[in-house]
Amino acid sequence: MVLSMATPRVSFGDDILMIDVQDLRKSYGELVAVDGVSFTAGRGSVFGLLGPNGAGKSTTISCISGLLQPTGGRVSVLGHDVTRDGRAARQHLGIVPQELALYGELSATDNLSYWGAAYGLRGSALKGRVGAVLEVTGLADRAQEPVKTFSGGMQRRLNFGCGIVHQPQVLLLDEPTVGVDPQSRVRLLDLVREQVADGTCVLYTTHYMEEAQALCDQIGIIDHGKLLALGTLNELRGMMGERDILRLTGRFEPARARAAVGRLEHAEVVTADEGLLMLSVEAATRMLPAIFSALSDAGAEVQETTLTQPSLESLFIKLTGRELRE
Repeated sequence: MVLSMATPRVSFGDDILMIDVQDLRKSYGELVAVDGVSFTAGRGSVFGLLGPNGAGKSTTISCISGLLQPTGGRVSVLGHDVTRDGRAARQHLGIVPQELALYGELSATDNLSYWGAAYGLRGSALKGRVGAVLEVTGLADRAQEPVKTFSGGMQRRLNFGCGIVHQPQVLLLDEPTVGVDPQSRVRLLDLVREQVADGTCVLYTTHYMEEAQALCDQIGIIDHGKLLALGTLNELRGMMGERDILRLTGRFEPARARAAVGRLEHAEVVTADEGLLMLSVEAATRMLPAIFSALSDAGAEVQETTLTQPSLESLFIKLTGRELRE
C-alpha cells in the first residue's frame, strides 16, 4: 500500500483512541466472516485478538487497514474513518501480514528501502531507518544477502521490520510468529514490546495462548466472526470462576452422555461427540467419581482424562466448545 509521503511521528494524549472498532461486520454473500465486533485500543497498549484459524482475525485486520471494505459498522484510526478518510488513516498504520511481504531476490536492505520509500521516506531519513531496523531485528550482518537464503525466522523478523520502517503510530500484526523457531519467536515478542514502549498501539492476532498472555493488555476472544469475551487477562480468567475443564476421550453416545452429566450438580457439557466429551465442572477433582459413575451407567467408555484448571485456555474452551489449535 503506497502513500505519497511519510507522516512525522507526533505525540498524542494517553487517552486517545488509536483504534476504534464499532459493530464491524464483513460478509461474503451468505458467509459472515466478522459479525458485530467492537473494541478500542489506546496509545502504548497491545490489544490481542485470540482465536483459531478461520475465526475472523485476519478479516478484522484487513478491514482496519483498508484492504477490505466493511459490510457494516465503523472503524477509525486516530479519529480517521478508514472508509471515508482512508488515506489519512493509513498514514498512521504499519501492517505485518501473516503472508510474507518480501522480495526473495532482493537483499534485506533493499526490501526495507522499498517499503520505506513506499511510505515516503527519502535520502538520509530512509537510510537511517533502514540501518536502525536492521540492527533491532538482528539482521545487520546479513543485510546484503538475498532474502531467499534466509531462514524462516529471519524472514519473519524482516517482515516485521518492513512494517515498522516508517515508525507507524498503530501497528497491525497478523500472526507474526507463525512457523518460527523459538529463538526468533522470543526476538519478535521483544520487538513488539519495544514498539509499545515507544508509544505505539499494537493490534496483535494470534492463536497462541501463551503469546496473548505474555503481551496483551486487553484480549478479545473471537470465534466464527463473533467476539465472545473481552477484558484484561485477570478479568477473563475471573469469568471462569472456580470451574475446571474436564476433557474425556473414549467412546460416547452424545445424547446419553449429555443427559447423564445434566443430572449432576456443578457440571455442564461444553461439547460432546462420539470420541470426545468436554465438561465445565466446579471442583472437578471432587466430582470425578460421580462423573465416571454417571457416564458408566450411560454406556460410555472413558479412555483418557485431562483436567485444566481455571485459565484463559479453559475459558476459551468453555466459550467455543473447542480447543484453541483445532
